[in-house]
Amino acid sequence: MSNDDGHDHEEHDHDADHREHDHEGHHHGHEPALIDPAQHRAEAVALFNAVWEMLDAPVRTPADDDQMVHAAHASRWHWSQAGELGGDQQLAIGEWQCSRVYSVLGRGEPALHHANACLAICEVAGLGDWVIAAAYEALARAAKVAGDGASSEEWLSRGRTAVAAIADPEDREVIAADLDAIAAG
Repeated sequence: MSNDDGHDHEEHDHDADHREHDHEGHHHGHEPALIDPAQHRAEAVALFNAVWEMLDAPVRTPADDDQMVHAAHASRWHWSQAGELGGDQQLAIGEWQCSRVYSVLGRGEPALHHANACLAICEVAGLGDWVIAAAYEALARAAKVAGDGASSEEWLSRGRTAVAAIADPEDREVIAADLDAIAAG
């Protein structure tokens, strides 16, 4: 085919060429690296622990707060990718931690969102003991941060009832102390 520039150009079907090179199984250098479930689990645990360190920090900058939010979400996401090395309990606690972070930051709406997600996982999976008590604690804390004192009191009451059923005394003590702190604050 001749063009105005005096050169012959071969007709080319760009769509066909693109389809030829854009099919499954080919790697083009931009696919994410696969992470095995054990690595997802390790990342989830490390990020969860890093969030606790950030929560315990005596002083945090706004940038630190952002990093804490990102780390909590990343931990929760890695648990969702850990296959059989993670489970409903880890997913629920991941949601609980996201709620705690948002509560500490005074952000009621996302705190409630993640607390409700924690409770939903507990209910669907039939999780009890300290995990359901933690869900109630998250809801009490998030409701208080959101300015809903009546709901906070209701969740505190449910939390205290759940705490009484926790088998391990140490777990019972930790969640009871969290509920007391919410009530006092």
